[in-house]
Amino acid sequence: MAAATGTVDLAVQTRGLAVAYRKEPVLEGIDLDLPRGTLVGLVGPNGAGKSTLLKALLGLVPLRSGWVRLLGQRGAEARRRVGYVPQRESVDWDFPVTVLDVVLMGRYGRIGLFRRPSRHDREAAWQALEQVGMAPYAHRQISQLSGGQQQRVFLARALAQDAALYLMDEPLAGVDAATETAIITLLQELRAAGKTVLVVHHDLNTVEAFFDWLVLLHRRVVAAGPTAEVFTPKHLQAAYGGRLLSLPAPVGSEASAPSGVRL
Repeated sequence: MAAATGTVDLAVQTRGLAVAYRKEPVLEGIDLDLPRGTLVGLVGPNGAGKSTLLKALLGLVPLRSGWVRLLGQRGAEARRRVGYVPQRESVDWDFPVTVLDVVLMGRYGRIGLFRRPSRHDREAAWQALEQVGMAPYAHRQISQLSGGQQQRVFLARALAQDAALYLMDEPLAGVDAATETAIITLLQELRAAGKTVLVVHHDLNTVEAFFDWLVLLHRRVVAAGPTAEVFTPKHLQAAYGGRLLSLPAPVGSEASAPSGVRL
């Protein structure tokens, strides 16, 4: 299995990372080396610990053991350079705030919680909204948007942060085809700009088309590396076991998995 070498070239590095909830192990012995400038899919069955891994990288949940290095650094200083898009279901969308206000939150790491956004901060927020096609909705209440529009707004918030590393928890879940295409195009543009993007993803049918690097997770790292090396029947079976009822066909083949397989 190919592995990245050289800490300076790594966006994410972990050794022995473990997390437990109420003494129940959720992640165990996670060793990861993710190179910079890659679009990485994080894939595995429900309960595999994918969302927990993102939170552990960000310091949002306590580690039982191990350590995390982001962008060659450890601690809070490194996390300031990381943009995070949580699951849409985890957000209180009834909170009375406008679209522009949400996107400006992405600037707080630079300006602090108690300072007013500058003209430059507002310009960055507007630019991020334009990137995701949501500028016309800037002054609308966030609760008035559709699910796909809300997802675009949270992507804009991460973009406004101008991070070097982005962690995204199911940004493609529950969006329509047009929004999916727009999001994937945006992620590819981030990669082209030298950013690293780690995306929790469920649709196995699109893994090969979307990601150049892949992490298969089931409480432990089953396999990690270039997608062509990791996305194999052997590794998928090891990650999903009996829950994998149908393996996706290779890209370009006439056969295909059932439409919308999500595991």
